[in-house]
Amino acid sequence: MEVSGKIKVLGDVKTFGDNGFRKREIVITTQEQYPQHLLIEFVQDRCELLDSFNVGENVKISINLRGREWENPEGDVKYFNSIHGWRIEKEDSMEKDKIPSPDQAPGFEEKTDEDSEVEDDLPF
Repeated sequence: MEVSGKIKVLGDVKTFGDNGFRKREIVITTQEQYPQHLLIEFVQDRCELLDSFNVGENVKISINLRGREWENPEGDVKYFNSIHGWRIEKEDSMEKDKIPSPDQAPGFEEKTDEDSEVEDDLPF
């Protein structure tokens, strides 16, 4: 699965526990009618993937959705979801948003005087 958006927050690497578990968080804002702010986690050796990115850049991130169940001391069961990133790449928003002019569209052929002499078979 992939999500695209503009980097809003780029966190630092955080280390947890005695085993050295590492996590780095990024927040991207989707560019749609109702923009969403998505927190995506990169863990362990994937933390370094974010080193060459900056706030404000448009990116496409390959993700996995994760869910887990937890029972608190009172016996209530809670569910948590997280989004884990495993690949990130820059997205050139100028090219993505650019709509080609008709003469740049694939298969475009300029009409010539010869074309106007051809009789069409349209009923109107």
